[in-house]
Amino acid sequence: MSWQEERRANKRAEAMIRREDAAAAAQVRIAERQAAAQIQRADEQARREAKAEAFAARRARRAAVWRGLRSWLGEHVVELLIYPIALLSFALAAPSMAAYGVAVYGSALGVLLPGITELGMWAFAMAVVIVRRRDPARSVWGLVAGVLVFAAVAFGINFSHGLRTAWDIGVTMGVASIAGVVAHQLTLAAPPRSRQERQEARIERAAARKIARIRKAAVQQAVAEIDQTGSARLIYAPGRYVLAGRGRLESAIVPGLPVAESADWDRELADLLAQQNAATTFGSVPGIEPDTTPRDSIEGGSIATLDRPDDQQKSSRRGPKIGGRPARSIEQLRAELDKALRADPGSIDPTKAEQIRKALRCSPKTARRLRDEYRKGGESR
Repeated sequence: MSWQEERRANKRAEAMIRREDAAAAAQVRIAERQAAAQIQRADEQARREAKAEAFAARRARRAAVWRGLRSWLGEHVVELLIYPIALLSFALAAPSMAAYGVAVYGSALGVLLPGITELGMWAFAMAVVIVRRRDPARSVWGLVAGVLVFAAVAFGINFSHGLRTAWDIGVTMGVASIAGVVAHQLTLAAPPRSRQERQEARIERAAARKIARIRKAAVQQAVAEIDQTGSARLIYAPGRYVLAGRGRLESAIVPGLPVAESADWDRELADLLAQQNAATTFGSVPGIEPDTTPRDSIEGGSIATLDRPDDQQKSSRRGPKIGGRPARSIEQLRAELDKALRADPGSIDPTKAEQIRKALRCSPKTARRLRDEYRKGGESR
């Protein structure tokens, strides 16, 4: 190969290399442009998404604010109707009271008079609302009395101010000064309750009053126990009681409920021992005689009994009544006695008239009759 041919071959190779380099550079530029375009599109997509998310968030916030506002308006519609009246009442009364105060006191300090007449009653009125919402069980009679007193003061001063011109102007100014607080107290300070809520509140108050009376009577009848150091404490006898005359407690047996067991074991033991001693030594104890009738005999002998007809207490209209039940016939009393014996045979001794009387809340005469009928029925059986 001649040098000319070799030269031409080299030139062709160099040209091919340059073309390949140019093609490679072009590919690189194309790839770079594509990557830049893709990055730009991704950035634009991210900006659009961020913008859409921000718009959605703003829309959600506006919707939440609007829902909250509508909910608040729905819950406070009464306040929105009443407080404008209160503002109008204050706007009418305060400037006139300020001018009246300057005229009365003869100095600029008279402008503070609305702070007593107008702001005074409104301070108590708002205090009533706040206390009732924070602590419904707390008594607010003192705050209500403050509202009444300061409202009366405001009405009187405004009325006297207007009375200097004419009586009708005095009435108008007095009514305008307290109209707002009156509307506020009628609607917001004491919201209306349903009939059932009012009845339940009355029942709770009546129960609380009765419990207070019973506790007071229990304290009056309690027994004091004094120890060696001189310390004293009250001891109460647990059980079921009713209020009798002069605020005293009397034991009660409620029909349909089992007879409550006594918690005073010492007293019960002493009574039991006394009854046993009386049964064994009845001959030497005055007032206790053996009952020789066949129905009380045991294997031909006789036993002493404390349930004698002459020892029964007489009927009295002063005894406590449970539930105010009407008079019952002897048939109804027999049915109640049979029911009580079937329900709890050990709760009543049907051979003792006193237990029948306490269980059925009947007269001693009727109790003795039921006892005798039970005994006769036992003999016939």
